[in-house]
Amino acid sequence: MSKPNILIQLDTAERPSVFDAVVAVDSGVDHLLQYGGATPENVRELVHGAIFTRGPDDLKHTAIFVGGSNVAAGEKLLAAVRDAFFGPMRVSVLLDANGANTTAAAAVLAASKHVPLAGATAVVLAATGPVGNRAVRLLAREGAAVRAASRDRARSEAVCAAIKSALSSADVSPWQTASPAELATALDGADILIAAGAAGVQLVSAATLKAAESVRVAIDLNAVPPLGIGGIKATDKAADREGKVAYGALGVGGTKMKIHKEAIRRLFTANDQILDAEEILQIGKQLG
Repeated sequence: MSKPNILIQLDTAERPSVFDAVVAVDSGVDHLLQYGGATPENVRELVHGAIFTRGPDDLKHTAIFVGGSNVAAGEKLLAAVRDAFFGPMRVSVLLDANGANTTAAAAVLAASKHVPLAGATAVVLAATGPVGNRAVRLLAREGAAVRAASRDRARSEAVCAAIKSALSSADVSPWQTASPAELATALDGADILIAAGAAGVQLVSAATLKAAESVRVAIDLNAVPPLGIGGIKATDKAADREGKVAYGALGVGGTKMKIHKEAIRRLFTANDQILDAEEILQIGKQLG
């Protein structure tokens, strides 16, 4: 008789995310165990509880979801989880802290429907944030020349350096967009625009978007008014806005949710998977 599928939600926040719990249940998980306040220092015993209670042949029925609002903390927690594994004693793990991986993957897939990513020029605004960072990384892996834009050039430079250290062939460059003139320069000649800024902060006005004649696809990942790109609605899905193919946060959100649910289901097909940004993008591609 097959063992029930158990998902262990490790959240770096004190209170585990209700959103992630609901998605897990909707994905068909049999049992969900939630732990808040997870840290690299206290996670080892939780991981050992997961891997020592079932034999190696049944470990594919146990999996770990690493979440929380702090993506950097989530990355450190993932590393600690992996360090607690040894030999065949391991379970599959999904990292989607702050929804950064699934959201970035959905945005990149949306852009790819209208512009071949290999050889394209993309601008990612708020590239130093959790979603923006992932979007830069995924676009670069797909062969795009990516302009990682931030109001702080030093932070943008750090993002580019980190991506290049992991992917030497990445065509990423730091851009400062603290002024309207700098923003216009960053958009000049770009094919794709992704705004991944904080909720309620407009990064691009409707007039600026219209003036950016080369931009063919504009994607805004902020659903809280004022939206990140003026002239785009949160519900837009391949809508025509200012002569661009436009997507709003909710327009991308449907794909994000499909990817998130499928990624959870995939965890239970083997016990040795690590699903980070690149693996999650591949799942999205397979979903079509």
